Amino acid sequence: MTIDWQSITDEAVQHLQALIRIDTTNPPGNEQAAADCLAQLLAREGYAPVVLTSAPGRGNVVARYKGRGDAAPLLLLSHLDVVPAEPAQWEHNPFGGEIVDGMIWGRGALDMKSIVTMQLMTMLLLQRGQIPLARDVIFAATADEEAGGEYGAGFLVENHPELIRAEHALSEFGGFPLEFGGRTIYFCQAAEKGFCWLRMRARGQPGHGSMPHPDNATVKLAEAVGKLGRARLPYHRTQAVTEMIHGMANAIGGMQGAVLRLLLHPTLHPLALRALASSSFERFFYALLHNTVSPTVLQAGSKTNVIPSEAVAELDGRTLPGQDMESLIGELEAVIGPGFEFEPIHLGPPLAISSETVLFATMARVLQRHDPGAAVAPLMMAGGTDAKHIARLGIPCYGFSPMRLPPEFNFLAMVHGHNERIPIDGLAFGVQALYEVVEEYCQ
Repeated sequence: MTIDWQSITDEAVQHLQALIRIDTTNPPGNEQAAADCLAQLLAREGYAPVVLTSAPGRGNVVARYKGRGDAAPLLLLSHLDVVPAEPAQWEHNPFGGEIVDGMIWGRGALDMKSIVTMQLMTMLLLQRGQIPLARDVIFAATADEEAGGEYGAGFLVENHPELIRAEHALSEFGGFPLEFGGRTIYFCQAAEKGFCWLRMRARGQPGHGSMPHPDNATVKLAEAVGKLGRARLPYHRTQAVTEMIHGMANAIGGMQGAVLRLLLHPTLHPLALRALASSSFERFFYALLHNTVSPTVLQAGSKTNVIPSEAVAELDGRTLPGQDMESLIGELEAVIGPGFEFEPIHLGPPLAISSETVLFATMARVLQRHDPGAAVAPLMMAGGTDAKHIARLGIPCYGFSPMRLPPEFNFLAMVHGHNERIPIDGLAFGVQALYEVVEEYCQ
């Protein structure tokens, strides 16, 4: 099938603008309108989409392109909700979908309504061309990822697993380029850290605020939070990060490649991190080599003249593959000492899958075809995605939302930040690359 990619790009831009203009800020989400919009587009092209409502206003849409069934399906997984925006801090309306300086502006332009659009266009092109495939291709655009996915991917896994069961999935946060050591490297996500949100409680003797005493729960908590804020937790080398760093070092070579390899040395890695301090990568690599914790919420007392009997901090913990809540708590207690109680708020396991697959090789081949000279490496993400939900069905998920971006474009800072936007030519790159990966892998 001959494809007019300029026409497809124009269509993709219109769909992305329409999705941005549907405010799906989570909370509360209100993804139903976006799910209905996508269902109408898919139905118009001959699909039979299913819209599944997990709660009032929380919509999910699923559609399937039928292949011959010679191999198991491929799932294209995305989410429709976005994080809140502060309009006063933006140069353009975060829900306007405006085109300015060759870019589409708006909340979700990168995370991840652009990827919803790429996956939608793949489905439309398959249907229009009646492309013969060995596999079914499943499209699932879901609610609630930004708040944990309970009403989205988690709902589908629990209640409609037959609609999304697949051999592999492609989702967000991969296929984007970073300039490192003078080389363009596209990272395709093959691993992500687990989240381990904890409530840490200190207890003490209550009393009158006019008579201080050492058994003050608020003081105990404050001292512990300060220690955690300054702590550097133990080093852990994982296979996922080993593959990632070797891939980067091989692409870059020379002294900078050697510095990267030092990150894999238990005693020398602090030297490598210091060498990266002038770039934006020090904190990134630190997070990939350690469990981390960030105190985020503090609660203590209700009256100025009363010393409370307990004080509570909420901690955003992130665990590496091979680590869990118990091992993280052990590392925290080694920093703050005994006498604190921990209870889980929300848990999600770390994930890691092999990059030695036909699907990963297909992603790399297509990216390098469209950007000759670029390197491709697996990525471990410090955050988390809906891949954690579908992993319960045994579905390994790669982050692959390809886009070509100019070197000065700070992708990582713009996700969840002010003035989120995507270059139109970056979207065009992604639409074509994703379609080609799906077609080539599924034939």
